[in-house]
Amino acid sequence: MNYMKTPLDPEPIEAIEAATQAYDVSEQIGHLLRKAYQRHLAIFSQTIGDPQLTAVQFAVLSASRRMGPSSMSDLGKATAIDGATVRGIIERLRGRALIELKTNLADRRKTTVELTDAGRDLVERATPAAQRVSELTMSDLNEVERVAALMLLRKLSASAPA
Repeated sequence: MNYMKTPLDPEPIEAIEAATQAYDVSEQIGHLLRKAYQRHLAIFSQTIGDPQLTAVQFAVLSASRRMGPSSMSDLGKATAIDGATVRGIIERLRGRALIELKTNLADRRKTTVELTDAGRDLVERATPAAQRVSELTMSDLNEVERVAALMLLRKLSASAPA
């Protein structure tokens, strides 16, 4: 048995090799979350009723409806979407006349994002379908598993990265 240790890890080389060989990406949390999210996105696109609307676009529209006139930064925080991505989403929604950008009256250097009437109508029409998407995404889980899954996901997403 070789008990040489690597400079970064005090474990014997054999233990490191065994752990490396035992690592199965298909059983890792990131992989499983990604697969669950891909399933959710497929259900979303089949259910939402607007072939041009993506899940993240709906999230921004829905947050905008709930929050009212908001900054891009606030919408990004509310939807857990980074600044560059939220800007691109808003531009695409603006191109569809679902969102408009207005100068903030309190501070003319700032821009406010607001739903247009068409954006508001789309959110109102799509919300029941979006609720159905959530139901279908968790359809293989019983009620206790659904509550547990949501509780665990909230806990994981509330924790700051180590």
